[in-house]
Amino acid sequence: MNIPYYFARHTIKPGVTGWAQVFYPYGASEEDAMEKLRFDLYYLKNYSMTLDVLIILETIKVVLLGRGGR
Repeated sequence: MNIPYYFARHTIKPGVTGWAQVFYPYGASEEDAMEKLRFDLYYLKNYSMTLDVLIILETIKVVLLGRGGR
């Protein structure tokens, strides 16, 4: 994969879910990977407990409402 800053995603320990997973639909193209990377870089730049709580709440909504990535 030839995407600049892609390695930056691996600078933090992975979790069960993430910012890109709950706010961006599933994608298989390189363009989708670039967009998900933008979400992940946003998370890295704005890392906070508040953001983590928001991700947890959104994850619960996704699971309960069944509106996961399609």
